[in-house]
Amino acid sequence: MSLRYSILASGSTGNSLYVESDEHSFLVDAGFSGKQMEAFFQHIDRDISKLSGIFVTHEHSDHIKGIGVLARKYKLPVFANEKTWQAMERLVGDIPLEQKMIFSTESVTSFGAVDIESFGVSHDAAEPMFYVFHHSGKKLVLITDTGYVSDRMKGIISNADAYIFESNHDVQMLRMGRYPWSIKRRILSDLGHVSNEDAAIAMSEVIGDNTKRVYLAHLSLDNNMKDLARMSVAQTLKSQGLIVGEQFDLYDTDPKVPTILTAV
Repeated sequence: MSLRYSILASGSTGNSLYVESDEHSFLVDAGFSGKQMEAFFQHIDRDISKLSGIFVTHEHSDHIKGIGVLARKYKLPVFANEKTWQAMERLVGDIPLEQKMIFSTESVTSFGAVDIESFGVSHDAAEPMFYVFHHSGKKLVLITDTGYVSDRMKGIISNADAYIFESNHDVQMLRMGRYPWSIKRRILSDLGHVSNEDAAIAMSEVIGDNTKRVYLAHLSLDNNMKDLARMSVAQTLKSQGLIVGEQFDLYDTDPKVPTILTAV
């Protein structure tokens, strides 16, 4: 038995993660149209109608755009905390009451052998939270959309087998870029997004003996590049005594193309 996952898409334009065990399958966020989400599932040869549930991180459009459509069309349960439900209700449209599931922050819900743990992050949303998937001693962590990684978060996500970790922007690109200062300030704040270097410093404190794969996620379309993110993270990790390619490998994600289904 194993836990398998595909990062369907990740970036400032939209985000979605697919996770499955032998008995259950899950979607975390659906930041694309229903049609695009169906195309992603075709790409990985999986059936949306068989999902055990959609788990929501927060109400920003790049995470919830397709949730209402998928929930209604495929009669899927949607899991989110109360404040996120309140914030996104008008954005996702009518979802039958029996499909609205409350999943509180800092709690665990189980589906057979899979335990899904939620934890709060620091982001400018109602009550943003991300997830750790536990299965047969293996651990998969999704953490994006946070302005910083606190000691509490590090304790929850430490020594995972695989990380999908935000590496949103290069600070210099952001500072020199076209965004108005109000948006730059938001991104750089504790309620914004972590930079390549800050992500790597946080990674260096949580990567453990079990860690084999780290995916760089939620890259800004305007303020980052895959090669730059990978180089910056690898260099910072090296300065902390962690060599990419020895204990663990570093992988890209893409805003349009799913990663191959991979076992944790």
